Amino acid sequence: DAPGHRDFIKNMITGTSQADCAVLIVAAGTGEFEAGISKNGQTREHALLAFTLGVKQLIVGVNKMDSTEPPYSESRFEEIKKEVSSYIKKIGYNPAAVAFVPIS
Repeated sequence: DAPGHRDFIKNMITGTSQADCAVLIVAAGTGEFEAGISKNGQTREHALLAFTLGVKQLIVGVNKMDSTEPPYSESRFEEIKKEVSSYIKKIGYNPAAVAFVPIS
């Protein structure tokens, strides 16, 4: 378990460098997801760091699905899955091998 806050990136790198698999937690809330997937967002940063540090297996947990409108929106989940898949493919992951799990 590595913290997501920018102040703890060094700790995150230390933990990630020893991992075989990473669980990338992505917030489904409006605005939260968009901030994370933006050009300098933490979702992008953490996925790139995981791949760069040799983590080949990735699982994406789409968190806060209960706060979507409507709650547990399948279209919001699919939108997030599509955007994250597009990005992780660019950095080297095979999106077909990545599990996306809706959670709250």
